[in-house]
Amino acid sequence: MKISIITVVYNSVDTIMDAVHSVRSQTYSDIEYIVVDGASTDGTTGLLRGNVDLFDTFVSESDKGLYDAINKGISLSTGDIVGLMHADDLFADNEVIADIARTIQQKKTDSIYGDLVYVRKENPDQIVRKWVAGEYKTEKFLYGWMPPHPTFYLKREKFDKIGLYDSSFKTAADYEFLLRCLYKNKITSTYLPKTLVKMRIGGKSNATLLNRIQANKQDFRAWRENGIKPFWFTRYMKPARKVIQFL
Repeated sequence: MKISIITVVYNSVDTIMDAVHSVRSQTYSDIEYIVVDGASTDGTTGLLRGNVDLFDTFVSESDKGLYDAINKGISLSTGDIVGLMHADDLFADNEVIADIARTIQQKKTDSIYGDLVYVRKENPDQIVRKWVAGEYKTEKFLYGWMPPHPTFYLKREKFDKIGLYDSSFKTAADYEFLLRCLYKNKITSTYLPKTLVKMRIGGKSNATLLNRIQANKQDFRAWRENGIKPFWFTRYMKPARKVIQFL
């Protein structure tokens, strides 16, 4: 079973090779690694071109943002399963993809996700908060739940039914995509109870209170445009869950 891993990068010269080596250090052998660079201007492009032997596919050109670039990577992928490795992130250990592949085969599931830890940018071994996702139940979305997007892996064939990421949602495109996959289309999913990804803190959607408010509005729009209705308190439960992660 081939697993395609997509890294989208723009101006991340300080962290991109950590992500690359994290992918290439995986013990699982059947990995297709795709790197999509948005024509970086800080030296990232040159660094990647100097290590192009580490990629199965490398593209460097202007794009319309993160999710446009992710869609490009998905379109280039040929694996049975597709997942992401963001340019600032790392796998928690070298067995993550092997564990994902084994669980998907054992459970015969359409998708899989696990836990995530937020770490310091300058020291990825220092944990700031933990995101323990828990077992999957469709109705949990109504109470503000979602799986950690960087840990989510999906059968490639399911994109034909679900579609790609809607980049008009900007920072909430990951939430809209997961809502569309799991809640609207009832794609089967399995929880792998282990930390899969270390995510450096500083995400755009959480950078300021204004960004968090805007992201919250986009979350509510995701329900509306998918023709499904949440509870009145659903939009407030999602940010409230982040507080629990610190505890």
